[in-house]
Amino acid sequence: MDGFFFTLLGALIMCGAFWSRSRYADFLAQRPEDYTEGNMQFDVRTHLNGPIICEGVIYGPLGRVTSRFVGEFECHWDGNVGTMDELFRYDDGSEQRRGWNLTLGNNGQIKALAEDVVGEGTGQQLGNSVQLKYRFQLPESAGGHVLDTVDWMHLAPNGTIINRSQFRKYGIKVAELVATMRPANADMKEAA
Repeated sequence: MDGFFFTLLGALIMCGAFWSRSRYADFLAQRPEDYTEGNMQFDVRTHLNGPIICEGVIYGPLGRVTSRFVGEFECHWDGNVGTMDELFRYDDGSEQRRGWNLTLGNNGQIKALAEDVVGEGTGQQLGNSVQLKYRFQLPESAGGHVLDTVDWMHLAPNGTIINRSQFRKYGIKVAELVATMRPANADMKEAA
């Protein structure tokens, strides 16, 4: 009986350690206030405006790349209300479209709606970063699961946006996305 008790106690301590790490020292532990240092300011109305090229990869639950993609976004703002239309082309030949409706509050808080987002996404623009949290429903062809999503976008010195997103089901990470976003017309200027 003592062996069972100590095994159970050890398992509980390990679970508590993993939970504490993910809660206080991992991706989910970041807060917008962590990125207020520096002189660069991420303003979604400026940096997510006009035509944008997005390039990235998706990692599966085992940390291996499961998909690569290129996205073409068209973003427009009217004051603090914006729309972002996304077209993703994946390495398997499939395409995906998503339309976002964004509202930016005077305090930097963001409200986000999209057809495959359950309820309303919320976020914060602060300093050189933007955080967005939402519940994303996969298409039926991918199981139709609803995933808890956290997006972090960080502004690089040249204006490129580095995006890292994690997707979780029951608190367990099932996928991660890493991508860059930059103005599409920057490519045209360089090619000219």
